[in-house]
Amino acid sequence: MTGVLDRADLWRAWLDGRPWLRKAARNAGYLFADRLLRLCIGVIVGVWTARYFGPHTFGIYSFALAFVYLLNPITTLGLENIVVRDLVKEPGSGNEILGTAWLLRLAGSLVALVACNVTIGFLRPDDWLTRALVAVVAIGPLFQTMDTADLWFQSQLQAKRSVGARGVAFGLAAALKLGLILLEAPILVFACAGVAECLLAASALAIAYMTAGQRISDWRFRQGRAKQMLRVSWPLAVSSMAIITYTKIDHVMLGEMLGPEAVGVYAAATRVSELWYFLPMGIASSAFPVLIEVRGRDPRLYAQRMQQLFDGMAILAVVIAAPVALLAPLVVRVLYGEAYAAAGAVLAIHIWCSIFVFLGVAQLPWDAAEGFTKLAMSRTLTGAAVKIALNTALIGKFGLPGAAFATLVSQACSAWLANACHQKTRGIFIQQTRALLVFRHAFARGAKGNPGPPSPN
Repeated sequence: MTGVLDRADLWRAWLDGRPWLRKAARNAGYLFADRLLRLCIGVIVGVWTARYFGPHTFGIYSFALAFVYLLNPITTLGLENIVVRDLVKEPGSGNEILGTAWLLRLAGSLVALVACNVTIGFLRPDDWLTRALVAVVAIGPLFQTMDTADLWFQSQLQAKRSVGARGVAFGLAAALKLGLILLEAPILVFACAGVAECLLAASALAIAYMTAGQRISDWRFRQGRAKQMLRVSWPLAVSSMAIITYTKIDHVMLGEMLGPEAVGVYAAATRVSELWYFLPMGIASSAFPVLIEVRGRDPRLYAQRMQQLFDGMAILAVVIAAPVALLAPLVVRVLYGEAYAAAGAVLAIHIWCSIFVFLGVAQLPWDAAEGFTKLAMSRTLTGAAVKIALNTALIGKFGLPGAAFATLVSQACSAWLANACHQKTRGIFIQQTRALLVFRHAFARGAKGNPGPPSPN
């Protein structure tokens, strides 16, 4: 017992000497608490929704969500990490940075709204329900432009304020959706509740930002800043579109090739698999300001921090994926019922995508810090091309498991293997490969004895 306490004291002393790490850990803790709450409530609402509407109607709704989400990069323009980076580097220019980013995102959201409606009109001219769902869902990103305020909280490592605001909005929206299910509301009304959630979240974020002593009225747009942002962020936007393509295009292709019921079953499985993606997002967003600060003063420590980030992501992903894959059929039956039984085979394959998703998200701060956004774009475009090609070849022959396998291979190509193809990212490929072997190294260390707290360096 004494040894355990001594070790705890060593860890506490180690953290006390690193206030930046303690602050980042506290910030990540708030993000995780928020995502965990969303996870619990989201599972309840999502499962109840899928059971209520059944695979066919749930598939139509999932198709509409995926269709709109494909154009999501137009609404965000890849600005997230760029804005956080600039806020950390230029704290005195915060209002100009935020105002420029908000107006750019608003313009992008309007373009996406028009593009969604025009495109679905050509693709499904006689399917009024799908067209109506797309039209409603596409309104949500207009309100999500207020997420710009959340970028300021991220740069200040003040997730507590934004987490509280968005948590209230999410809770109210979840109650509304459950109420609509109890009232047996149609799917179109349910889609409107999703837009209401975006509006509530935007309002809550605006209030949180103002109560933090900031004023939205001080935001200013500057054309020069906009050009500078877009020059750096457009590859990230294209990369984001490629990422979304190889994560959501299967929903669209399944809808065209196998029908809405297949989309509903597949969406049920991927929702369980993707529930965990909030974890790397929270870790990366908290680590980003710290990595930016370390990069400027100690390149060696910067490389160590990146390796630690990759190692942690790989361990976390495997710990999640292994039991879920083993229990996939049981998980699907318990959550969704026999109508979705075919989703078990999909989940058993798709859950392993989390390893490469986690590693890819961990690389995003490095791409932004090093200015290698065009390389990130080429990697994700490669992944999207692999995904579309494999979907075309495998869905017709293997059905839903084929789509899941195509996603796994494309994620591996984009987030890991593609890094080996360029000299500038080959070091990241080596770090990621070490992370994939982290369990082997951990077992080797365990056989030699526990090394205790990490080195001060």
